[in-house]
Amino acid sequence: MSLLLIDTDIASFIFKGSDYADPYLPLLGGQELAMSFMTVAELFQWAILRQWGDRRLSQLEQYLSNYLVIPVDQPLCRKWAQVRSDRQSAGRPISPRMLGLPQQLYATTYRWLLTTSKIL
Repeated sequence: MSLLLIDTDIASFIFKGSDYADPYLPLLGGQELAMSFMTVAELFQWAILRQWGDRRLSQLEQYLSNYLVIPVDQPLCRKWAQVRSDRQSAGRPISPRMLGLPQQLYATTYRWLLTTSKIL
């Protein structure tokens, strides 16, 4: 079993029970799953902006309790900077604009899962 870091989109798809989660579920099964502190913050921001009540916030908190939350520190920031720099140097930068069609999203996120599992 390896540690896999999932991003906000994947976490959101799974939480909402979206069909967009389906391609990722086989990749995530049997793995220890983690989120960055930023993903957790973005999920709470999403909830706050949509004015969720206590019941729905409790559901989100319960969902998040299933993940290891990776705190930020300087070595992690440096590794992430290296990953992004390597991708940019190879002409394949990581950015929010790279996501588009579901197939592109799948391929991009799969590479992200593989990359981050090697880092952690």
